[in-house]
Amino acid sequence: MELSPVKTTLRIALVGDYNPDVIAHQAIPLAIDDAAAVLELTADYDWLATPELTSPEDLVGYDAIWLVPASPYKNTEAAFIAARYARENSIPFLGTCGGFQHALIEYARNVLGWHDAGHAETDTEGRMVIAPLTCSLVEKTDAIELRNNTLIAKAYGKPEIQEGYHCNYGVSPEFADQLERGDMRVTGWDEQGEI
Repeated sequence: MELSPVKTTLRIALVGDYNPDVIAHQAIPLAIDDAAAVLELTADYDWLATPELTSPEDLVGYDAIWLVPASPYKNTEAAFIAARYARENSIPFLGTCGGFQHALIEYARNVLGWHDAGHAETDTEGRMVIAPLTCSLVEKTDAIELRNNTLIAKAYGKPEIQEGYHCNYGVSPEFADQLERGDMRVTGWDEQGEI
């Protein structure tokens, strides 16, 4: 059996509408560069603006996909294309903030069969998988409990972390109960048990 050579360069698709005023957009390339240096890899990344991402073929050749923060996106369908392509093709995927929220909507629609799954920030009808938070988390820091023996818990090396937030929307409690009935596993939640 012949083994494939180990990749020394990774191609990462950063899906979202780049805005130099968004702090996360400034930090993402730095985080990728730092991680690549630690792993002794080269990381090439491309910002794919949502109006230009119109089909799964636009993602072919990427080793990972990061659905970045700062939604609503100019083309929401692009976010769903990215999340679905990663899920169906076993491509490593990270969705942060709005990216995470849109990945959950894609999952609800295409895995759980909730074709009317929506986001309360942009949708007026359907099942609001993503709903307004009872209390804004803009510029807040709070504890997150991590599930034992998960990749994220191993990466942090501890069961609880403190992280900063910048959001007004989260997973609706009704949807949260349905999440783990499929293949998805929740690996972090706040002190009240909310995702």
